[in-house]
Order: sequence, then C-alpha cells, then structure tokens
Amino acid sequence: MDERRIHQVFQISVLLKGAHALVECIGGLMLALISTDTIVSLVRQLTQEELIEDPHDFLAGHLLTLASNFSVSTQHFYAFYLLSHGLVKLALVAGLLTNKLWAYPASLVALSLFIVYQLYRFSYTHSAGLIVLTVFDLFVMVLIWHEYRLVRQHRLAGQ
Repeated sequence: MDERRIHQVFQISVLLKGAHALVECIGGLMLALISTDTIVSLVRQLTQEELIEDPHDFLAGHLLTLASNFSVSTQHFYAFYLLSHGLVKLALVAGLLTNKLWAYPASLVALSLFIVYQLYRFSYTHSAGLIVLTVFDLFVMVLIWHEYRLVRQHRLAGQ
C-alpha cells in the first residue's frame, strides 16, 4: 500500500474517532440534562408495544430493568465519563487533523489508557463491542504512529 493510501486511511479512521467522540459528547450532555424519570418514561414508551406482544422479550425486558435501576449517581458518572471522554478525543482529533506534533504522542497515550480501561471493563462485561472498539483503537494507534514518523521526518527535513 502506498503512503498516499495509508494517509487516506489514517484520515478516515481519525474522522471516525471524531464522529464517535461527537456522539459521546451528545450522549453525555443528554444524560446531564435529562432526569432519570424521563429516561425511565422514554424506555417504557419504547418497549411498551414489544412487551405487550411478548411479555418475556429479552431485550425489551432488560432495557426496562436497566432504566428502572438507573440511579442519579450512575447517571452523573456516565454523563461525566461520556462528556470528558468525548471532549478529550475531539481535541486530539482536531490536533491530528491539523498536524499538531503534540497530538500524535498525546493520542497514543490517550488511546492506550482507553484500551486499558476497555479491557478492564471487558473482564466484567465480556462485551464483544469492547473488543471491536479495542481492535479499532489498536489499528488507529498503528496509523497514528506511522503518520507521526512521517510528519516528524518531513519537519526535520524542512529545517
């Protein structure tokens, strides 16, 4: 694969990380602004028809149980987590897309920490989604490292 194609893959993967970060920020803001009662009411409305049709529906039943047990402290934790996680990633994505030299090592450190946390969470949840996210993060880290080496070489050659 040539360098131009690798750079395009890098840009697309960073843009995907940025889109994911934006979704996290929106989710965090929504959790911060919406009451737990509203969340329960919304989930009840979304699952009502399914539970009428099949009172033992696995997904609808679990969603309703999760919403009913969603405490204010849990809500605040997830709001903070999503918003802070999203803002950090947005700042790193902006730095990477504008070729800021500090953003490359900072992104590698941040993604490493996110991966450690994701693997820790996986040890409790066994969520396949966490593994997919971790593999994608590792792939992005390889691209960031590759791009970082090229940017540094280019800047050193220009001095």
